[in-house]
Amino acid sequence: MSTITPGRMTAAHQDPLVVFVIGMRINHFHKVSKWWPVINAMGPMIAELSRNPESGFLGTETMLRSLRTIALLQYWRDFDSLEAYARARDQKHWPAWTAFNKAIGNDGTVGIFHETYVVPAHGSETIYANMVPFGLGKVSGVVPATGSRNEARSRMRGISGED
Repeated sequence: MSTITPGRMTAAHQDPLVVFVIGMRINHFHKVSKWWPVINAMGPMIAELSRNPESGFLGTETMLRSLRTIALLQYWRDFDSLEAYARARDQKHWPAWTAFNKAIGNDGTVGIFHETYVVPAHGSETIYANMVPFGLGKVSGVVPATGSRNEARSRMRGISGED
C-alpha cells in the first residue's frame, strides 16, 4: 500500500518525454475468449519493459474508465524508444499485436486505441495534493510545490527556485 504524501507536490521531471495512452474497450462481454487474451497481454509487456531501463520506458498507471474500458497512461523517454519497442520482433508487443490482428481483426468484439504525445522539456505541469505516488510524479519523484513552484505557469516554465 502506498503512503500518502501530505501537502502540495509537483513532479520533479522537467526533461522531454512521451506520454502514451493505450487501452482497450470490451464491446461484447459474452465473447470472453476474444477479450481475455487482450487483457492478459499487457501485463507481461509492462513487466518486460520495467526490467529493462535501457528500453526508454519510464513507468505507467492503469486506469479503469468503465467496466468496458481499460487504459494505461505510460511515460517514455522519447518517441524512438516507444517505436523501437513496438516494432521489435523479439519483444512481447509484436507477437501480441499479431495475435490480436489474427483473432480479432475487424470483427468488433474488442476495440483498441492509443494516443501519443511528445512533450518538450518544461512542457508539462503537475500538481499532487495529499496523494499517493501517481503518474509522472510516481515515475520521477516529487518535490514540494512551494515558492515559484507553487504556480502552474512557473511549473510549466520549469522555474524551480524559491521566491
